[in-house]
Amino acid sequence: MGKLDGKVALITGAGSGIGRATALLFATEGARVVVVDRVADGGIETTKMVEDAGDEAVFIQTDVSKSFEVERMVKETLVTYERIDVLFNNAGIMGTMALTAELTEEDWDTVLDVNLKSVFLCSKNTIPVMLQQGSGVIINTASVHGLIRVPGCPAYGASKAGIVLLTKQMAAEYARQNIRVNCICPGLIESGITAQYIPALELDYIPQGRAGQAEEVARAALYLASDDSTYVTGASLVVDGGWTTEVRMPLKELPT
Repeated sequence: MGKLDGKVALITGAGSGIGRATALLFATEGARVVVVDRVADGGIETTKMVEDAGDEAVFIQTDVSKSFEVERMVKETLVTYERIDVLFNNAGIMGTMALTAELTEEDWDTVLDVNLKSVFLCSKNTIPVMLQQGSGVIINTASVHGLIRVPGCPAYGASKAGIVLLTKQMAAEYARQNIRVNCICPGLIESGITAQYIPALELDYIPQGRAGQAEEVARAALYLASDDSTYVTGASLVVDGGWTTEVRMPLKELPT
């Protein structure tokens, strides 16, 4: 038996990276997967990968920053599977790296819409389904950028910090209705746009000395989606190789 047998899992940003790895893992654990992505090519490819492995998936092309598209996405999911047991709000972008005064309003709005507004819209439209079912799990992809300052990422950091707090808010609101809400805070993960930068990075700031893999984040998502975590809600699960434990102090030597 799989850990998600009989469950329907809706995963945004599933056309690549963490979303794709999670879709494949959830499917092998028995879930029927709804692959959601703005880019059709990636979403279709993920769906085919799931099906080629003998598992079940459907693709719904969606821009999750737009309310009418999210509403359609939820309706189409219910037409196909009649329920949503797991919502993984994973879609996100890094956006332009710049100092705050140099960041354009358009760049700010784009990052906040895709990263944070989408979590609100998808959750807002899915929670009523879960309330009617009497259960559900929501997982949000935040980031270590939402916990610590990272230079050059004011919009990205603000969006991810917002996800951390929104996760706690929703968890408290719906805990008595058997809906659990948690977020994952990945560190440097070797997937998507980050892969091209990793060879040029000095990784000694990460205690494990390496970037993570998308599959390692997917396994954290599986834990939160499954009955292994029935008493976990409102949590921020950090998957960063120890990055956030590393405090660099400007001291040449410790005082005696």
